[in-house]
Amino acid sequence: MPDLAAAIERWRPLVGGPESAPEEVTSNRVRVAFVAVGETHIELLEPSDPGSPVAKFLESRGPGVHHLAVAVPSVDAALAEVRGRGERVVDERARAGARGRRVGFAHPSAFGGVLVEFVEAP
Repeated sequence: MPDLAAAIERWRPLVGGPESAPEEVTSNRVRVAFVAVGETHIELLEPSDPGSPVAKFLESRGPGVHHLAVAVPSVDAALAEVRGRGERVVDERARAGARGRRVGFAHPSAFGGVLVEFVEAP
């Protein structure tokens, strides 16, 4: 959603909380907040730059699911495994993500049209 505060309010009745304080992720040019759903989290995104990939996604597709994140022991190893299968990746190696974690994205073509984010604990 282009408005993070509105997204939080939209999800709050469904999932309750807690939610994290909004955080700027400069490497992705977004502001994010997380809401807990059991043992998993929904990451809500707001572009902080009109030229960011998330802003372009919203322009072309509107609000909705942007990507699926998967916890992995090593982002770099996960990206290498995808490349080793001959598939495309967005990131050649891990970069800084939200909540102090290292992240890296596989291209949607590698997972049947789904943008997949690999997330490593800090």
